[in-house]
Amino acid sequence: MGVLEKIRKAAPRAVEAPVQLPLDQILRGDCIAAMRALPAKSVDLIFADPPYNLQLGGDLSRPDGSHVDAVTDEWDKFDSLSAYDKFTREWLAEAKRILKDNGAIWVIGSYHNIYKVGAAIQDLGYWILNDIVWRKTNPMPNFKGTRFTNAHETLIWASMGEKSRYTFNYRSMKTLNDELQMRSDWEFPTCGGQERLKRDGVKVHPTQKPEALIYRILLACTKPGDVVLDPFFGTGTTGAVAKRLGRHWIGIERESDYIAAAEERIAAALPLDESSLKTMQSPKAAPRVAFGTIVENGMLVAGAVLVDAKRRYSVTVRADGSVISGDQTGSIHKLGSVLQGAPACNGWTFWHYETPEGLKPIDTLRQTYLLATQI
Repeated sequence: MGVLEKIRKAAPRAVEAPVQLPLDQILRGDCIAAMRALPAKSVDLIFADPPYNLQLGGDLSRPDGSHVDAVTDEWDKFDSLSAYDKFTREWLAEAKRILKDNGAIWVIGSYHNIYKVGAAIQDLGYWILNDIVWRKTNPMPNFKGTRFTNAHETLIWASMGEKSRYTFNYRSMKTLNDELQMRSDWEFPTCGGQERLKRDGVKVHPTQKPEALIYRILLACTKPGDVVLDPFFGTGTTGAVAKRLGRHWIGIERESDYIAAAEERIAAALPLDESSLKTMQSPKAAPRVAFGTIVENGMLVAGAVLVDAKRRYSVTVRADGSVISGDQTGSIHKLGSVLQGAPACNGWTFWHYETPEGLKPIDTLRQTYLLATQI
């Protein structure tokens, strides 16, 4: 080897500066092109709510003749099933490239598309961990009476491979579910009320997902500071929830109206304080409601203080539905019994929250939730 060649080999090579992630920003444009511009192995979690390719044959009407507000937007239309398959495989391939080795992906869909998405996920080498059924408490009826009411959507949760060390905050999920193992069938109402974004009385987005659904996913599968990408950002549900939970987010969206609504919504979202973000790290009447459901739906926020009726004891609510008092943590029932030195405690009636009219038991929130979801 010549002297010059030895010098060249010994000389330090120029190191390319790492590409900076556009954290907490919305990228405008096509999702596949935008993902191609992101560095490989840079994202911890992807939540994707892709077009369902509903293939509706004309307008939908109720029996009284009124119009059903269904998905008829151009972004949900594809020339053929093969075109939709090609689109699905392309964005899923880019998603796999930018996910970290121990990252994971969640994809939601209906019977129109979820089986095609699932096949593509497996073909691309992802490892399916669970399929989750989101059972809607208030589904749209089948107005024609020709099929069963379509009352659920399916989510696929997949890791990068069979041996991937993906994040799963098992104990937080168990605490969120009143110390019962969280199951793969989740019950939430569809997005409505004040959470549903509207302009001039019209829905901004036809398939806006409830924040409680995203809250559970991010709490289960990410840690504070993780980067969450949503390639079909819509009106920014993922960004708003990520901000609340102390996660970074990246959104990709091409529709200007959705972007404007998302920016306004995320700007108004309030992050939880650091102590409230800490979650459990150690180990019934029907219909049943977990205290975590009240927190997920924002009826009580993490950081809220609960007291007993005589104000002898107090606990602070945390993001996963657990409560903390000093160095003791647990469910509303467990910590109620521990603080009293009692063998058991019904946390719903024992713990109270402040209102302008005075203290009220948190069970009133449970009853309010039940009433709202049964309408």
